[in-house]
Amino acid sequence: MIVNLVENGWEVIYHRAHALLAAQIAGHWQRSNAPERLYETIAAISHHDDLAREWEGNAITEAGAPLDFTLQHGDSIEPFRKQLTSARYRGRWVTFLTSKHICFLNQHQRGQSKDWDEFLDEQLDLQEEYRKALGITPEEAERAYQFMRWCDRFSLILAQRKVPEAGRALEITSGIDGQRYDIRELPDGKLTVEPWPFEEKSFTVNVEATYLSELKFESSEALVEALQQAPIHILEWTLVKQ
Repeated sequence: MIVNLVENGWEVIYHRAHALLAAQIAGHWQRSNAPERLYETIAAISHHDDLAREWEGNAITEAGAPLDFTLQHGDSIEPFRKQLTSARYRGRWVTFLTSKHICFLNQHQRGQSKDWDEFLDEQLDLQEEYRKALGITPEEAERAYQFMRWCDRFSLILAQRKVPEAGRALEITSGIDGQRYDIRELPDGKLTVEPWPFEEKSFTVNVEATYLSELKFESSEALVEALQQAPIHILEWTLVKQ
């Protein structure tokens, strides 16, 4: 989960909700510049965080605070295998992009153990097999994945409340065709992206956030119970072309 400290406690955004926000962003991309198999790509973006199960397992820090995803360190391969198995029900393209993302997230595991090396090599073989079977060039495949990462990064910037103040620009990524994109807040509180990559001149995206008034919890079970009973509010961002 994404955990933000706010004035009256904690703001919690579930990772699957963040993925849905990323998919919303992807859905507004300019159609003439869209990646291969756009709708399947959006499906992969929407489901790329299906491993996240905030109501299961350890959910608090040693100090009893809600555990932000940046503090989690998982070394088990099995959950990623299950995620890939689930992705296969949506098709080879979704599986391909999911596999690419898993490799990106776990590239630091290369060389740490024989199991990780074998798993990552398996993913590279799977990606090549599916790419060829679908008739997608390596360049098209990489562009589609960079698009997925772009939307994921944009969503995280919003969900983690990292848009700078005073109109300062923040780079999203430069992975799509080597083009740098920056997000910036306008004087009226709306946001813009430069250069503008979207189909419409203005649109709104949203995500649900849960609010906790307690700062510390005795157990993960206590946190989960609080999350299930806590108030939920919708966060919205309006983007406009300048």
